[in-house]
Amino acid sequence: MTIRVLLADDQALLRATFRLLVDATDDMEVVAEAADGQDAVTKAREARADVVVMDIRMPGVDGIEATRRITADEDLAGVKILVLTTFENDEFVVAALRAGASGFLGKGVEPEVLLQAIRTVAAGESLLSPSATTALIGRFLAQPEARLVEARAELGELTAREREITALVGSGLSNAEIAAKLFISAATAKTHVNRAMMKTGARDRAQLVVFAYETGLVAPPKPPATTVRPFGRTA
Repeated sequence: MTIRVLLADDQALLRATFRLLVDATDDMEVVAEAADGQDAVTKAREARADVVVMDIRMPGVDGIEATRRITADEDLAGVKILVLTTFENDEFVVAALRAGASGFLGKGVEPEVLLQAIRTVAAGESLLSPSATTALIGRFLAQPEARLVEARAELGELTAREREITALVGSGLSNAEIAAKLFISAATAKTHVNRAMMKTGARDRAQLVVFAYETGLVAPPKPPATTVRPFGRTA
């Protein structure tokens, strides 16, 4: 199956570069381009894209609001959002994940990494790692807001096993890794993940990761300890 890609970025040269890359790949094609968020929402409906490669900073409607509008539209339920960012404003990345994005990448990634990322989110997986990405999410989700109250209420709907598996998803584990860790089959792990997503209203695994941090099932990684040496002494 060919993955239908929509490119949303206000830089025409960057869109042209991405188009050449995507269209040269056998399993995907660019079906539309958008120069701002509102255009991205419109083109997502018209072109029936599978994946939107979304810039955050765009004139008018930005990428975060465009992501929110696309993921809130029932007619676009199958559309996945892959956010591209320079990582200059980490809180924007987390806002995009809260809005429904399935993951994010830096604009300086290697071409094959971008292509694989498109395949990953098209398949319904999240592009989140247990290292820098989860540290980033944890740092900003630690900020209190009204959503935390709602999320903790949803936490009560999960069984003990579903909580355990949600925590592992939040830590960046795949279904296969969860299965190996808990000595269950991958199919059983997938069933628990799907049930947890249904009960929490998570659109995909990325949203379930956000939920895990919001409810405290996963704690933000602690910064590495530093050694303080007495003044005037050398190692």
